[in-house]
Amino acid sequence: MTHLLRKIAPFDKYVLDYDMWFERHPAVFKSEVEALREMLPYGESHGIEVGLGTGRFSVELGMKEGVEPAFNMRRMAIERGIEVMDAVAEKLPYKDLHFDFVLMASCISYFFNMKKAFMEANRVLKRGGVLIIGFIERDSLIGELYEDKRHRSKFYKQANFYSLSKVLAVLKDTQFNDFTISQTLFGKLDDIHEFQPAKNGYGEGSYIVVKAIKK
Repeated sequence: MTHLLRKIAPFDKYVLDYDMWFERHPAVFKSEVEALREMLPYGESHGIEVGLGTGRFSVELGMKEGVEPAFNMRRMAIERGIEVMDAVAEKLPYKDLHFDFVLMASCISYFFNMKKAFMEANRVLKRGGVLIIGFIERDSLIGELYEDKRHRSKFYKQANFYSLSKVLAVLKDTQFNDFTISQTLFGKLDDIHEFQPAKNGYGEGSYIVVKAIKK
């Protein structure tokens, strides 16, 4: 419980600062949203967002429910019309084989145990279901800047930034395969003033999106 409180405390205390980041970086946010949207299943599908924060990604992507452990973030997401449960990624309050997809838009850096979180996603997904993960890659331009200022940032102190190879290794270890990978955010964060469409692959952009299929 102490570890949980330590991780979520900055997001509860500085929730308005967090939420206004999206207002200050609209092109960055749109680039991330559209990269994620391209990976969502087509047609009628039922999904959740894990670690949905203040609900901005869910709102943009038309999603209606998910989990978030930080009280003030959860409250803001509820005000935006999202059905939010108080839970962590490592222990999802849903039954087995329930969802067509699970979205983790920008949260894996704050998981206590990424493997357990992916195992839980696998558990609640239907057979052939999709896990979509968006994250700043540790070895990218923005990732290196984030890592450099991690101990000086109220939000990044508790973060663990991951390489793409690490994320893929854990996905394989938790019974996911058939990976599709795309990238966006090309250049320094403060230099991105226009929407940047995602490209297939990796190695250029800082924001990576991985779509993985449950075996």
